Amino acid sequence: MRRVLITGMGLVSPIGNTIEDAWQSIEQGRSGIRTIDHFDTEAYKVKLAAQVKDLDIHPFTPRDFRFNDRFVQFARIASHQAWQDSGLSSNRMDMDRVGVMIGSGIGGIETIEKCENALKDRGPSRVSPYFIPMSLINLAAGSVAIDLQAQGNCQSIVTACASGTNAIGEAFHRISQGLEDCIVAGGSEASITPLSVAGFQSMRALHTGTDPNRASIPFDKERSGFVMGEGAGILILEEYKHAISRNAKIYGEIIGYGSTCDAHHITAPLEDGAGAAKAMKQAVKEAKISLEQMDYINAHGTSTSLNDRMEILAIRSVFGSVSTSIPISSTKSYTGHCLGASGAVESVLCLLSMHHNTIPMTLNLQNKDEECNLDVVMTEHRKKDLDVVMNNSFGFGGHNASLIFKKWKGEDL
Repeated sequence: MRRVLITGMGLVSPIGNTIEDAWQSIEQGRSGIRTIDHFDTEAYKVKLAAQVKDLDIHPFTPRDFRFNDRFVQFARIASHQAWQDSGLSSNRMDMDRVGVMIGSGIGGIETIEKCENALKDRGPSRVSPYFIPMSLINLAAGSVAIDLQAQGNCQSIVTACASGTNAIGEAFHRISQGLEDCIVAGGSEASITPLSVAGFQSMRALHTGTDPNRASIPFDKERSGFVMGEGAGILILEEYKHAISRNAKIYGEIIGYGSTCDAHHITAPLEDGAGAAKAMKQAVKEAKISLEQMDYINAHGTSTSLNDRMEILAIRSVFGSVSTSIPISSTKSYTGHCLGASGAVESVLCLLSMHHNTIPMTLNLQNKDEECNLDVVMTEHRKKDLDVVMNNSFGFGGHNASLIFKKWKGEDL
């Protein structure tokens, strides 16, 4: 099996539209949660979301994005950042060996809503001829492949809120098995729309308060639902020898990946966290590490009662007596829940955490739930040498995915 390194990263998020800006927001304890201004929420109970702001679309133009849904725009921008960051833009490559795997949970729902309104108000002849290609989930990956002229495997993973993590994990396996040398992998989502928010609101999944500082509060006794986020996270995954041979900048290495299904319920996770635990165990086994080597877990931590409790139980199941000494936190307290992009955005933040040897505190966590009885980092960031980090993602349909990253220390071939 071949080793897989991360040699570039790109990010569009509620806390910053570059990796540098996002990390600065983390360091300053600055949340991206604000009052929704994408649409009129007068008739809604939900008033808050974590929206992408001040997006610089360079080097693209408005004309380039004319027939792209917002989630595709995010993916193209973050992928361009990551590709430039990797240095591959100036490197001659066999583009048949370069793939793209970008997941999304919902895809082009903004386009679907607009075209439905056009159909209802003005008739079928007024529906855009670009409706279908703008709304399809695979058009994020397809558009990025066109931008980069990547002619290898091109896929979209659709596993709800685990989509981004699954996309990165499946890309990792493809490279390790020799099927590609490089894959642009991650997730993108743009679902802060009238219909999407109404749907989650009707499920009673979303927080309905108006104080941004008490909205997305994973593991807090007073948590009452997640806050919708949006954005895209992209990693450039590259085969070890390929990256070393060109003296690439290296953020870290992927050493483990696990993916399972609860096969239990369309929205609710297994209460004991058994499915999530199996995914973590798979990742640990593939990584060939001891339980004691885990330095930090970036929890899925959605700020919902069911998820937070289940994840704590799953971590305790996997790590046993070691679990109480492993720091955990949830960066959704900064970004909200970016759905299909969340695992990819959080993978970027995990790698930045390793780079800075800093565990982000769970922002605004004040009254930790007694059932969340692990070392949840709160109040302030924690400095720690981070060599091995896990990122968890879970999604509707019972999807569970875990990735393990290892710090790069400049080993020789």
